[in-house]
Amino acid sequence: MRKMLTIISNVLRGSASRNFYPNQHRPPCIQLSLTSQEVVVSARTYADFTPQATFDIKKCDLHKLDEGPPLQAVLSREEGLQYYRTMQTMRRMELKADQLYKQKIIRGFCHLYDGQEACAVGIEAGINLSDHLITAYRAHGYTLTRGGTVREIMAELTGRRGGIAKGKGGSMHMYTKHFYGGNGIVGAQVPLGAGVALACKYLGKNELCVCLYGDGAANQGQIFETYNMASLWKLPCIFICENNKYGMGTSVERAAASTDYYKRGDFIPGLRVDGMDVLCVREATKLAAEHCRSGKGPILMELQTYRYHGHSMSDPGVSYRTRDEIQEVRSKSDPISMLKDRMLSNNMASVEELKEIDVEVRKEIEDAAQFATTDPEPPLDDLCNHIFYNDPPMEVRGTNPWTKLKSVS
Repeated sequence: MRKMLTIISNVLRGSASRNFYPNQHRPPCIQLSLTSQEVVVSARTYADFTPQATFDIKKCDLHKLDEGPPLQAVLSREEGLQYYRTMQTMRRMELKADQLYKQKIIRGFCHLYDGQEACAVGIEAGINLSDHLITAYRAHGYTLTRGGTVREIMAELTGRRGGIAKGKGGSMHMYTKHFYGGNGIVGAQVPLGAGVALACKYLGKNELCVCLYGDGAANQGQIFETYNMASLWKLPCIFICENNKYGMGTSVERAAASTDYYKRGDFIPGLRVDGMDVLCVREATKLAAEHCRSGKGPILMELQTYRYHGHSMSDPGVSYRTRDEIQEVRSKSDPISMLKDRMLSNNMASVEELKEIDVEVRKEIEDAAQFATTDPEPPLDDLCNHIFYNDPPMEVRGTNPWTKLKSVS
């Protein structure tokens, strides 16, 4: 803001020239029109933007709940800009991962999150960073919202020493404080999440655990066992099914006798939410969090969302659905476009301001990709480290940090 006022002051004193601000660096809220006779300044300050607006959101379907989330959500300009930046960062990061995978720089399993950004951002907006979260293998977005950096995530994807798991975890195994992965076994994170919720209740810190899984995992027996224990012990756990319509290449209608995943908890209250609307997800998560913190036990949310890529990078994603179907979702329900349209139509941001965010995000992604392709791989001597969080309690084969390993490749 101070820089903006200095520019305007200099212009009014006649000290500006056509080269005072090169076009590529000129702030989007300042437009200069200079002639030899006069200087015309049009300055748009932050005060010109709407600081807050209220939006109608889709009504949630309810199960064993007397009242659902509100039908309107309040969004401040600062929140909107932050949600937009985070979702754009996720989208660009995943598109860059797609590119690096096709160049064979990223290898192995890789499940991309583009299309589902409103789920991660909306959930985080409805809980606290001191709360806990665990998810399946489509974990890049949550690693970012839980505090990981783009550089750390990209370097982990390429298996480099600067990765968030020191290059040892890869796409499916990333962790940060209060974030427990990234789990490769379908549905296995659900009982682990209930265990984290048990710890929350035992320690009495008024924290909760968000436990995420997909529609493909929703038929797993261990999930129903976990529902039962969580309900018996009234654990502060939000079970969230990210229903992106397809479990690998199988549509939900072909895989499940009942696709009402929010009712699957039976004795556990549930709600079905528009997972493409960040505000709808946020308000539903706030309600679910309050339910858990008030001692009522677990609650189940189904987020109806959509992935633009295939199940993983080995899946082209168009053998079991049409390109027209994907394009229709992109054009009608894209979470980033929806938020952008809301902000622009309510004068909460300018087109130029959002474009500037896009440019900054792309630069951040490119810088991270450069780091991820030049950072060294972890040395072979590191292979047996970080298995235990401290010294091994006993002599365990392969965990001796002084074991000399030799590469045969």
